[in-house]
Amino acid sequence: MIQLIFLVICVIFGIIVYLTGALDLLGSSFVTIIGMVIVITRGFNWLIVLLLFLFLGSVFTKFKSDYKKRIGLRHEKRTVKNVVSNGIVPVLMALFGNYAGFIGAIATATADTMASEIGVLTDPILITSREPVKPGTDGGVSILGTAAGIIGALTIGITAYFLNVSPYLSPSIYISLIAGMVGCFADSVLGATLERSGLFNNEHVNLSATIIGALVGIIIISIGA
Repeated sequence: MIQLIFLVICVIFGIIVYLTGALDLLGSSFVTIIGMVIVITRGFNWLIVLLLFLFLGSVFTKFKSDYKKRIGLRHEKRTVKNVVSNGIVPVLMALFGNYAGFIGAIATATADTMASEIGVLTDPILITSREPVKPGTDGGVSILGTAAGIIGALTIGITAYFLNVSPYLSPSIYISLIAGMVGCFADSVLGATLERSGLFNNEHVNLSATIIGALVGIIIISIGA
């Protein structure tokens, strides 16, 4: 009965996401399916961690939206491609019950989103050459954006512990911080190289980064962090 209630909550959440304009219809539907899969396999507490990423992403995407629009960086409505590229790895980690990979992937997605949305408020440098670039340039990094990414990653790790997704606080923090930021910087490197050259698009970069974040999380816990 409780699980049924949680499944209904997933449907309601998907409807709310669509009505608020955070995702298009297909993206909202896929988020609902992802939520149901996680609830059935791992429980509602694992889903809350993923929902936290979606919430933070939505809030910080709208942060200073007028300024972002003026400089041509305001995001349009996200689609199912965004959901898949950021969400498929956490879902697979949840299916296998691997909390380290789960946290690492979501911490990466959260760190990257917050770094991108806050980092555009200052002038970045290209991660591969350190030359100044315009805000929003693929592969651009900044101190402000990096700080925002760290906060986002740590938020995921601490939340995962208090929701009993991770059994211990210290490993949860290590995983979220190290895996999240490694994945985030990997995203920037891929953006500065493969995306700028046209070999990757944004979804390819996001998917690759979450895979890297998940793998780093798994490695951290396997060596006894």
